[in-house]
Amino acid sequence: MLPDMSDQEFEYALHRMRVAGTDTQGFEVKTCGKALSRDIGRTISGFANGSGGMILCGLSESDSFKPVAGFDAAAMQDAIANFCNEKMTPPIRPIIQLRLYENAPIVAAYIPELRPKQKPCYVTACGCYGGSFIRVGDGDRRLSGYEIDRLLNEREQPRYDDEIVVEASFEDLDDQLVADLLERERAIHASHFRKLDDETALCKLHVLKQDENGALHPTKAGLVALGSYPQEFFPSLNVTFACYVGNTKGESLPDGQRFVDSFTCVGPIPTMVYDAVAAVRKNMRIGSRIEGAFRHDVPDFPLAAVREAITNALMHRDYSADACGTPVHVDLYADRLEVTNPGGLFGTVTIDTLGGRYTISSRRNQYLANILESTPYERSGFVAENRGSGYQAIVSELAKAQKPEVVPFDSISLFSLTFPLESRGSLELGAAASNAPVAKTRESVEYAIVEIAAARETVSMSELLELTKRSRPTVLKRVRDLVARGVLVPTEARTSPKQRYRYVGSSQGDAGPLAQGRR
Repeated sequence: MLPDMSDQEFEYALHRMRVAGTDTQGFEVKTCGKALSRDIGRTISGFANGSGGMILCGLSESDSFKPVAGFDAAAMQDAIANFCNEKMTPPIRPIIQLRLYENAPIVAAYIPELRPKQKPCYVTACGCYGGSFIRVGDGDRRLSGYEIDRLLNEREQPRYDDEIVVEASFEDLDDQLVADLLERERAIHASHFRKLDDETALCKLHVLKQDENGALHPTKAGLVALGSYPQEFFPSLNVTFACYVGNTKGESLPDGQRFVDSFTCVGPIPTMVYDAVAAVRKNMRIGSRIEGAFRHDVPDFPLAAVREAITNALMHRDYSADACGTPVHVDLYADRLEVTNPGGLFGTVTIDTLGGRYTISSRRNQYLANILESTPYERSGFVAENRGSGYQAIVSELAKAQKPEVVPFDSISLFSLTFPLESRGSLELGAAASNAPVAKTRESVEYAIVEIAAARETVSMSELLELTKRSRPTVLKRVRDLVARGVLVPTEARTSPKQRYRYVGSSQGDAGPLAQGRR
């Protein structure tokens, strides 16, 4: 909320609050009839630690935001300035203005966002861990110890990725990954690495470090990038994938099942990236788009963008001890894909500058980023480019595939990218062959499944997914409904991986195979 907003913009902002009956984004109203509100320090801290905001003194929120009778605007202006200077750490320099609203004076104090190296801002009397707040909606929430530690980390370059893992040894690294890394470094940086033995070169790259006794151990960066099984030492430094049945984690099928597929990706980073992308590929929908006289297969999400998002999450996540118990999450819902990692954006990068033309990359894990630049990927190339171009690559891939823009979210403790699912109306949810059924509605999905099953002796779930071109949750739910109504009969035990389904018809005769269950 800018301090130089016009009178018309200011009036409109107050009008919106009056209509909403509460504070709106970037504003906080304080009565301050005879003295500053007791919680004004929380709001100053919350705005300074967040994106800045405007405190309006002299209005009564309980009385439809009407001016407070007898409000001493000049005295309150001085009181706010003194509070920000004397009772906040670091001192805040607000921009304070006297404004007229409904012919009465009020005080508008703009609290600027502090630079990353100045955060957290806190109420001095309460201390850093008791007096630091952040704005959430129209209120102030006390920052957790973890969030405060992350803000303090912003004041210098974190080195969590360079910590020695004393329980691990050189033998816990993957021989092939190490050999490929050294080959790459000796090829592109010959003057530095060609004459060095393997152990010395790995120490230069911060894959290995000596402990106080001179013994060599992998660093955390070396282990997660090149380890044969890093989860032996850090069980939660993995990627969890889940495919949910609906748009939230709480939705479930009639039998109580909340997701239809889940997988934990383990191993070094290149393996986890490959497996996580494969899990998304397995569960996402494939539609088609008609362009001229041609039909083109269109997956829900371009896999190059998905790979980039997962790679960035693993490379830029927080590797501090407090966050090592939190995995990277890849969650596929009916309407979106979310990739979430612990630790928000680092350094100079913000949501506003993310992916911009002149964005300068800020690396929380600088040693890990350098290692991944020369770590081979499963198929071809290397895990990361390490050029600050990852987000731009995601945007480019989505635009090329004519997909909705990715939605970033950043907080102190986490960062996420959301890939919205394309509108169903913009794609034809076609089948693998021109004479196969096209499923668009709930009822037509069921008819498509029955038509496929009736034309074959038996049919598997994978075959139904391929022919209907619908998501796994959608097809699985319809199949279970048809089994419950006796239209389809499973040929194997319920949990068998060889499960197939046979069409047995309906007791309704000429009414049709789905008549008894039509809705």
